[in-house]
Amino acid sequence: MRLSRYTAMASNMQVQKITTLTGHRDCVYTLERSGEEHVFFSAAGDGMVVAWDLNNPETGELMARVSTSVYALRYIPGRNLLLVGQNQEGLQVIDLEDKKILKSVPLPKVAIFDILYIPELQKVFVAMGNGAVCVLHGDTFELQTIIRKSEKSARSLAYNPRTQELAVGYSDNIIRVYDAETLDLKHELDSHANSVFTAAYSPDGQLLLTGSRDAHLRVWEVANGYKERGYTIAHMYTINHLTYSPDGRFFATCSMDKSIKVWDAQTFKLLKVIDKVRNASHGTSVNKLFWSAHQNQLVSCSDDRTISVWDIKQVEL
Repeated sequence: MRLSRYTAMASNMQVQKITTLTGHRDCVYTLERSGEEHVFFSAAGDGMVVAWDLNNPETGELMARVSTSVYALRYIPGRNLLLVGQNQEGLQVIDLEDKKILKSVPLPKVAIFDILYIPELQKVFVAMGNGAVCVLHGDTFELQTIIRKSEKSARSLAYNPRTQELAVGYSDNIIRVYDAETLDLKHELDSHANSVFTAAYSPDGQLLLTGSRDAHLRVWEVANGYKERGYTIAHMYTINHLTYSPDGRFFATCSMDKSIKVWDAQTFKLLKVIDKVRNASHGTSVNKLFWSAHQNQLVSCSDDRTISVWDIKQVEL
């Protein structure tokens, strides 16, 4: 079943570009929150991990530099630590106070595509380019076990605290849903026609949204055994990432087609397209989004080596 068509629709949402952040010397692949609403981290193909302050965004602060590209970061709240997925070289645990590597965790020498920390289970999950999902202890970061259900890359991770389920999107086109505590496989969802690059549970835990290299956005009903509610062809090319707004009313997607799209989380109607022609947006693939609770600002990063900050507002029509 098709979701509501995404052709141009009237919207009371306004988007304004606040600033463009520069300094990375290669494609910027990932963005991550910090312990403060106005601070976030970025990482890129240049191996630099940078902190940015949305109150004073012009200059970033170098937090770490590693020897290879970085696709994935994860902040550990309460401990002021940042997990850095150093491609081919394992996981680095960065002490943000001292800006030092606290620990290096050796993992299979492949790309690291996503990292997820689940404090209530004291586990860290790491999605690997060889199809493995490495499970680390959430306190010591020691490797505990490896889940291996595919030979193709594990690309994306999402956790549902209501059901304690872990959804993993793979490059064999399948989303596999595990019990996050026992690691038992519960469901396999196989509607996508290409690699599943992004997955996110709705804030209420009732839906799983997935985006793929096939440009389709699919919606799955959790309580109904992950029955597919519907889909839409959301972009022209690969959907690289999707994220919900802080209040859960909207979600945004970004794509290899250079655009960002903002959607109504209830109706799945397209509310706004952010692109180079309309908004002086990115000129190449948009890789990751971070929707901050700080003044509802949306942050995007791209292969063009830049980070853009967007002001998102609802206005009266």
